[in-house]
Amino acid sequence: MHNPPPCTSKADLYSSILQTGIKTKCPFTVKPIHALILKSGLHFGVFLMNNVMNAYAKSGFISDARYVFDKMPVKNVSTYNTLLSAYAKQGMIHEALCVFDEMPEPDSVSWTSLIVGYNRMGRFEVAFQKFLEMIKSEVVPTEYTFTNILASCAAIESLDVGKKVHSFIVKLGLSGYVSVSNSLLNMYAKTGDVRTAVTVLDRIKLKNVSTWNAIITLHMQTGQVEQAHAQFEQMKERDIISWNSMIAGYNQCGFDAKALKIFSEMLEESKLKPDRYTLTSVLSSCANLEELETGKQIHAYIIRTELDISGAAGNALIYMYSKCGGVEIARKILQKRGKPSLEIIAFTALLDGYIKIGDITPARQIFDSLENCDVVAWTAMIVGYSQNGHNNEAMKLFKSMFEEGPLPNNYTLAAILSVSSNLASLNHGKQIHAAAVKLGVDSSISVSNALINMYARSGNIECARKAFALVQGRRDSVSWTSMIVALGQHGLADMALELFEKMLSLDIKPDHITYIGVLSACTHAGLVEKGRSYFKKMKDLHGVEPTSSHCACMVDLFGRAGLLDEAQDFIKNMKIEPDVIAWGSLLASCRAHKNVDLAMVAAENMLSLEPDNSGAYSALANVYSASGKWEEAAKIRKSMKDRKVKKEQGISWLQLKSEVHVFGADDSVHLQRDEVYRKMAEIWEDIKKMGFVPETSSVLHDLDEELKEEILKHHSEKLAIAFGLMSTPDGTTLRIMKNLRVCNDCHSAIKFISKLVGREIIVRDATRFHHFKNGLCSCRDYW
Repeated sequence: MHNPPPCTSKADLYSSILQTGIKTKCPFTVKPIHALILKSGLHFGVFLMNNVMNAYAKSGFISDARYVFDKMPVKNVSTYNTLLSAYAKQGMIHEALCVFDEMPEPDSVSWTSLIVGYNRMGRFEVAFQKFLEMIKSEVVPTEYTFTNILASCAAIESLDVGKKVHSFIVKLGLSGYVSVSNSLLNMYAKTGDVRTAVTVLDRIKLKNVSTWNAIITLHMQTGQVEQAHAQFEQMKERDIISWNSMIAGYNQCGFDAKALKIFSEMLEESKLKPDRYTLTSVLSSCANLEELETGKQIHAYIIRTELDISGAAGNALIYMYSKCGGVEIARKILQKRGKPSLEIIAFTALLDGYIKIGDITPARQIFDSLENCDVVAWTAMIVGYSQNGHNNEAMKLFKSMFEEGPLPNNYTLAAILSVSSNLASLNHGKQIHAAAVKLGVDSSISVSNALINMYARSGNIECARKAFALVQGRRDSVSWTSMIVALGQHGLADMALELFEKMLSLDIKPDHITYIGVLSACTHAGLVEKGRSYFKKMKDLHGVEPTSSHCACMVDLFGRAGLLDEAQDFIKNMKIEPDVIAWGSLLASCRAHKNVDLAMVAAENMLSLEPDNSGAYSALANVYSASGKWEEAAKIRKSMKDRKVKKEQGISWLQLKSEVHVFGADDSVHLQRDEVYRKMAEIWEDIKKMGFVPETSSVLHDLDEELKEEILKHHSEKLAIAFGLMSTPDGTTLRIMKNLRVCNDCHSAIKFISKLVGREIIVRDATRFHHFKNGLCSCRDYW
């Protein structure tokens, strides 16, 4: 222990020893000195006992500091501030508030201590609220108050608030303090106001480490990473903030590998130890790079050095494991820390981790355990359900959100509109559209794009076009792509391609999804030459490398047009390995054009990739059947049975009010089965009188014609249409969904039915929409 300077009294001597113990970080000094003070009867001195309290607090003995506080018969402002500051710095904000509320007259130190406490907890908005209360109480802030409140503004990137604080600083004449100027520079840099940041920098005459740290932050904020690194290299003196600024900057600018390299250099070259801010950035970089092993090493370092990982650092650890495939480890950390401390970004990462492994139940359990879930958490859970195929659960959760949660924002509404699209539920979609209008977010580009998609996928192309028209002047590439894809799916290929050309004329760059929509439109309209031309332009003009989806579109384009040899050659010459979709497109074309030999080649390649692909077996059996080769078809079906490969059952459904009615071929489950069958029998006889001839060749089994006709009569889409006609007023548009491609007989029959009943019937099958009206179909019999 250092020898204390000469003192005039025992009280001065004890105070000096306590101060020396704090400076030398010797925690064992305070208790013996406290005992001597009590023995000497000096414990009535306020100044001396404040020193004892301070020594206990800074040595980590908060309960002892509190004991001294409670026993002091006389207290002054410093007494309260000592304990208040100790609690605040330890994150014990409730205890700090209790002390604050007991104070007769809180001063600037008291208020600033609270602000520091909230900042350390990451509750920056509350810190600023306390600053406003301080001003209302007519307590004048100090430079230390301003450095902390400017840190809050920087953390939440609140430029408007920061500017108001700056004005107040100038009014009080505190802008000349280096610490305040550095804080202003840091605030403007982190909130993106480069011009004002440079002005503040020019006015700082005496630049120190904090100044240079703020300059590094400014460079990083503007994406000038090389200038930031050059500045960092020139610094003769670096503190922990210098290293953190570089690591966080690289992380935020997307240079995660460089962030990890700087962190490694810090550990090797510097005597400084990483703090929770360092670890938060480093773990974020590990997550982005999916560097699980590096993340585990950092976790081991945290355990070994007993670093505090509460707050942001703990959440970053959960985020890292969730993103890197260690979702169960993330959950164990969460269980150990307690769910209330889980931040939304960590929760969404954890949710995403469970979605990736197809297990949504633990994510819902975590969601239910969170207190005061905000709109981000609700939206994340809805998206999680949607991405995992649980659309009904997503819709139920959205309804609960409306009843008991926060108001949905534009991202929530865009997500739930996507759910409506998946369910093809026009009723739900219209209700959500109305909610968006009521909340004033219907003009949001994300909601508008989702509305285009929802209306298109629900069969209402006109409403989709209206939604697209409403965002004129604000359209992004997603808006154009959504509309192009929608028009193509609804058989309006000419409109789709015209819109695409308009998009190009406005210098809006198409992406790979846009080109899928364009090629698909060409496919469904039989525009072979245009398809060839666009496929070439895709790479040559816009630099979009063909994916398996683009190639499958081209195979489909050639195959549907009967150019089977060209389709096969295209597959052979593909630069990427053909996938199941490409071979499946060729197989479907072989079925349509009854090319048995090529169908066998396509089926064999499909089954080599997916041995249990029921579509390959069914399609090949159907090709044999369509060609009259019943024995070969029977062998394929027997092979399916032996391998226990189940054929996908064809179903159709429609929604009436809030209820979805599902029908299978030769349905025997629906409650109104008998009435539906009678209605279909009437329709069948009526359309035959109009000239309809059943295409019994669509029944791919060796049966007599009468039985074939009976089977055709009870296909699922026909039963759904019969039920719809029974259950809706005359003139109502029917919207039918089907999970498989519409067969030739149903397509022909529905044309006649639309003319018979004078209604529009919209059928969405596995690949596109068919709008049947007055005996015609929008696909022009090419699908």
